[in-house]
Amino acid sequence: MPNCKFFDAPSGRRLAYHRVEGEKPGVVFLGGFKSDMEGSKAVFLQEMAENQGRAFLRFDYSGHGQSSGEFTEGCIGDWAQDAMEIVSALTYGPQVIIGSSMGGWVAFLLAREMPERFQALIGIAAAPDFTEDSIWAGLSEAQRATLMKQGQIELPSEYADSPYVFTRHLIEDGRKQLVLNSPLSLPFPVRLLQGTADASVKRSVPLRIVEHATGADIRLTLMKGADHSFSTPECLALIGATLAALPR
Repeated sequence: MPNCKFFDAPSGRRLAYHRVEGEKPGVVFLGGFKSDMEGSKAVFLQEMAENQGRAFLRFDYSGHGQSSGEFTEGCIGDWAQDAMEIVSALTYGPQVIIGSSMGGWVAFLLAREMPERFQALIGIAAAPDFTEDSIWAGLSEAQRATLMKQGQIELPSEYADSPYVFTRHLIEDGRKQLVLNSPLSLPFPVRLLQGTADASVKRSVPLRIVEHATGADIRLTLMKGADHSFSTPECLALIGATLAALPR
């Protein structure tokens, strides 16, 4: 892959990205919490787009990968703003927005603010509202007190050798960004992909999305044995087939 480029966002943050020029509708990949645009799903989708002559965009949120900022200073609202600003500036017309894990939450926030820019939405182990329903809900009273008093807390992660740092700012901002406690209109094709062995996002989450959101074409596909990364050859093939089957 060629070296990334940088977008100076109106927010003042500098976002690293890769973009492929091509036919519409383009595809935009939104990564997960503390992940970057060099992951297997993002690279697979870019290669697929290049092979099809289709426009594509992947990028790093602020505080992630090669973009500016410190991870611990960011929050869901910042990362959704990053996505809105770069999609607005570097893509044209409706896009197929693909959100992985936290990227699914970001995609739902974009759908509220700019539904006209969606051709379709694919959520891969989408994790809306996870700061409240997973992180905060999973803390003990003592851990919550530590987080509120010290401003952050470290918790072990199965995805990294070092612990994840969760900040009070992340939790408090997350409460302003919740999408499953108020109307969520998705007036375009929506495809949710979920692994049955996902230890981070329970199967109840995509079911809740399907029940909560309004839209005429919302479908959920379960992949038996797939974990949260959803990156095996079989999972990547399913992502590719799901994208290819969407109306253009």
